[in-house]
Amino acid sequence: MSARNTHRVVVRRKRGHAQSHHGGSWKIAYADFVTAMMAFFLVMWLINIVPREDLKGIADFFRMPLSVAMNGGPQISNSSSPIKGGGNDVVRDVGEVRRAEGIRLQAQTEADRRDAQGLERLKNRLENLIEHNPVLKNFKPQLLIDMTTEGLRIQIVDNQNRPMFATGRAEVQPYMRDILRELGPALNELPNRVSIAGHTDAVQYAQGERAYSNWELSADRANASRQELVAGGMSEGKVMRIMGLASSMSLVKDDPYAAVNRRISLVVLNRRTQERIERENAAASSVGVNGGRDVVDAVRAAGQDDASAPQQPAPRPSERTR
Repeated sequence: MSARNTHRVVVRRKRGHAQSHHGGSWKIAYADFVTAMMAFFLVMWLINIVPREDLKGIADFFRMPLSVAMNGGPQISNSSSPIKGGGNDVVRDVGEVRRAEGIRLQAQTEADRRDAQGLERLKNRLENLIEHNPVLKNFKPQLLIDMTTEGLRIQIVDNQNRPMFATGRAEVQPYMRDILRELGPALNELPNRVSIAGHTDAVQYAQGERAYSNWELSADRANASRQELVAGGMSEGKVMRIMGLASSMSLVKDDPYAAVNRRISLVVLNRRTQERIERENAAASSVGVNGGRDVVDAVRAAGQDDASAPQQPAPRPSERTR
């Protein structure tokens, strides 16, 4: 075979570049879809095997915190579900106490606002009554009405030429009786209860404070005022307390002997003051049940001993110097 026949001829041809694909983003979208479907079927399977009562707890875990925060709805901590919704301790509502406290404070603020409005209306009503009532109008200079931290205060002050009580006694004078009986029905317009305090000047009895003194006199005058208010139409259950303050709280500090220091102070208590007094009374009654019984027994025994002992006559109020 000749050399010409054994020679190879190699022909090289240039190939064109293959057209590239137009991206693979659809594969990523498909993979996401498959993953989502797998998660969905997994959730459906879990829902199918979890008991219904546990499902409620799971739903509350995701739903109730927002509901409580926005609407003050049912609290998770009140549920029997073991799902934690009230803090580290599942039986407590630590996680919800702030919201509950806010709701309580808001309710208290609203109640205080309504209470203050009611007292303000009563104040206007009394001022109008004094202005147009022929009985009260004559004694307008002796009637002082103002707002205090305890409530609406109505003070009936004495006058040198027009005393409210007989000198040194708790006997109500006719004009004082008329004032109290006119004020009595007006105090029934609100459910608020009333505190009555009696005040005297600094003039002492002849025997000082060792026997019947200004303390007893001021308390007796406050109680006599209560009787006239009830006789005028005030409900008997309106009175919450009666106090005798003697000359300890003079209206005119520079002159403790001034006639205006002899006065009766009626306070229509606001809600907060009334609740405070009730709490203090409840706390006092709950201090040591057995100890409290012992105190009551001791008081009763002392009362029986006093009853069996001869009684000493009390000094007559007329012994007061003025």
